Amino acid sequence: MKVEIINRSHHQLPEYATLLSAGMDLRANLDEPVVLRPMERRLIPTGLFIALPAGFEAQVRPRSGLAIKKGVTVLNSPGTIDADYRGEICVILINLSQDDFIVNDGERIAQMVIARHEKVEWTNVGTLGETERGAGGFGHSGM
Repeated sequence: MKVEIINRSHHQLPEYATLLSAGMDLRANLDEPVVLRPMERRLIPTGLFIALPAGFEAQVRPRSGLAIKKGVTVLNSPGTIDADYRGEICVILINLSQDDFIVNDGERIAQMVIARHEKVEWTNVGTLGETERGAGGFGHSGM
């Protein structure tokens, strides 16, 4: 699929790391490094602007390596970029570690997955169809 993009950063466009990757890395677009102190959250710009077609969203997700190695993740994960949003893509990072984390210009800070979605039309009913699971949730299936 083709998606229109404006790249106001000084970095390459997001790309897939491998042939079967679902997400593309997003890079920080910074004039100077940003220090994330423990438990601090910051909005990190990417310099990217996109125009998705109707019926699609972009999901901004954490990078697993950054999460496990540094304790840094995306706070509202996954963050949703709607098809009618035309502002800059920014990433809310949070440092869950006990150490300062420095976000440098060009650092891969998150990944973006483009996903199709459906519009729902609600139908009010009095009862729902039965399933084997029923209302079981929150650990109902055991360990």
